[in-house]
Amino acid sequence: MDNSLEVCKGKLIHKDSVNKVINSLPKDNFLNRLADFFKIFGDSTRIKIIYSLYYSELCVCDLVAVIGISQSGISHQLRTLKQMGIVKNRRKGKTMYYSLDDQHIFEILKSGFAHISHV
Repeated sequence: MDNSLEVCKGKLIHKDSVNKVINSLPKDNFLNRLADFFKIFGDSTRIKIIYSLYYSELCVCDLVAVIGISQSGISHQLRTLKQMGIVKNRRKGKTMYYSLDDQHIFEILKSGFAHISHV
């Protein structure tokens, strides 16, 4: 047993603090959507795609060349990213080009990089 963990030995609840936190918590459905959003960053291939699309709009063939996985693998990841509103696409002739839906996505990655670099 790990004795270094902090435990609450008393029965005292700080009602003002607890109520303040309870009143500030977002609704569960919003928190579930947020958790699903952060799951996107749990796959290094998706992170590579996001990173790549920050620098340039790319087609699937371009992403295959950059990331080094199959076209079907890239397409699968792009479908997931598109469903989550992270990437958007546009058609030019027969080619579909992908880009980040907005720059906030890359800001999240930069925050993650900063945290990992500092830990």
